[in-house]
Amino acid sequence: MADWGPVLIATVLFVLLTPGLLFQLPGRNRVVDFGTMHTSGLSILVHTVIYFGLITLLLVAVGVHIYAG
Repeated sequence: MADWGPVLIATVLFVLLTPGLLFQLPGRNRVVDFGTMHTSGLSILVHTVIYFGLITLLLVAVGVHIYAG
């Protein structure tokens, strides 16, 4: 049986935390911009740190496992 938890969690978080898709932290004009589809180097860095923190929390601390088969 394959453990699809890490693959699914990583894919969903990657899509949701793409800078500019849902939100951008920090934004160009404000602290948070929503749905701008623009990005910056600082925004990429902040979203990377958030992604790393959430994926570490979900996969290591919580231990999400999804088995198929």
